[in-house]
Amino acid sequence: MSELKPQEFERLLRSSSALPRMIVIFGPDRGLVSERAEAAAARTGIALDDPFAVTKIDASDLQKAPGRLVEEMQSIGLFGGEKLVWVRNAANEKALVDGLSVLTSGEPPEAYLIIEAGDLKKGSALRKAAEAARTVASVPCYADDQASLNGLIDDILKETGQRITPGARARLLDNLGGDRRASRGEIRKLALYCAHEPQIEEQHVLDIIGDVSETSLDNLIDALLAGDANTMIAALESLISAKTAIYQVLNAVLRQFQMLDTLRAEMDKSRQSASQVIQTHGKHIFFKRRNVITQALSVWTAPKLSRELSRLQTMVLTSQKNPQIADSVAAQLLLSLTQQSVARR
Repeated sequence: MSELKPQEFERLLRSSSALPRMIVIFGPDRGLVSERAEAAAARTGIALDDPFAVTKIDASDLQKAPGRLVEEMQSIGLFGGEKLVWVRNAANEKALVDGLSVLTSGEPPEAYLIIEAGDLKKGSALRKAAEAARTVASVPCYADDQASLNGLIDDILKETGQRITPGARARLLDNLGGDRRASRGEIRKLALYCAHEPQIEEQHVLDIIGDVSETSLDNLIDALLAGDANTMIAALESLISAKTAIYQVLNAVLRQFQMLDTLRAEMDKSRQSASQVIQTHGKHIFFKRRNVITQALSVWTAPKLSRELSRLQTMVLTSQKNPQIADSVAAQLLLSLTQQSVARR
C-alpha cells in the first residue's frame, strides 16, 4: 500500500472502510505520531485497556528477541477475539524490519500491528519495507505549518463554543508548533482558562501561556547555534526566572532546527553553499541572523540534524509529562546542542 497523505488517513479513520492490519506511522512530530497511533488503535475497536488483547512493545526490546514480533502477531489472545500489537519508539531496528518483512511476505496476519517511528528518511530500511508492501499503510507526520495550527485552533474552539480575536490568535500561534500534542495541550489550557469569557483576547493568551521574552529567546537560540555556552546558559536562566515554560523554549529551538534541516537538505540536493541557499530559500530570516544561520549550516550535517531533531521531539514530550525534572534535563540537552555547534571548528 502506498503512503497515505494526512487527509487520506483522517478520512480513513472516519469512514466505515476496513482499517489496514499493519500501519507504520512516522515523522519528526512525535506528538502527532502518538496522536495518530492512538486514533488508529481506537479505530480497531479493541479494548485498549485489555492486557490480553493489546501487547505494547518498545522497539529496542525486539533487538533482544528478534523473533518476538512475528510470534506476537501470530499468537492468539488468551480469551480469543481481536489482538493488537503496538510497537513504539521505532527507528530502523533490524529485528523490527526483518519481522515486518516476514509478516508482509505471506497472507496478511489476523492481528493488528501499529508501529510508531521517528523521522524515517526516504529509503530508510523500515520505511522502504513498509512502502513496498501492499498490506502496510505508511502515514507520515510532519510538523504543523501555520494553516494546520489554525485548523487545530478552530477545531478545539469549535468543540468548546468559543471565539478568539485576531490578535489573540496571532499571539497564540507564536507559541505553538513543533509538536502537535504540546500545541493541543496549550490550546485546551487556554480554552479552559477562558471558559467564562465571551471571547479569547490577546491578554488571556499572555496570562495563561506567558509572554516569552523574544530577546532572551533569540539570544538563547543564536548563542546555541554559535556555540557560546555562557551566553546560552545566561539566556536560559533569564527565561526560567521569567516563568517561561521550558517546553516553550524547546519548541522554539525545535522550530529552528526544523528550518535548518530544510535548508541543509536543499544544500545537499542542489550542492549550493549555505549563503546561496539562504539567499533563495531563507528570505524570511531576519537579516541580522543570517550570519548565525550560515555558520550553523556549515556545522550541522543532515544526519546530525535528524538525530537531534528526534531528541528535541522526545524532550518536548518529557517536559510535558515530567515538569518537575524538565528544566534540568532540558538544560543538559541545550548545552549538548551548543557544544556540538562548535564540534567541527
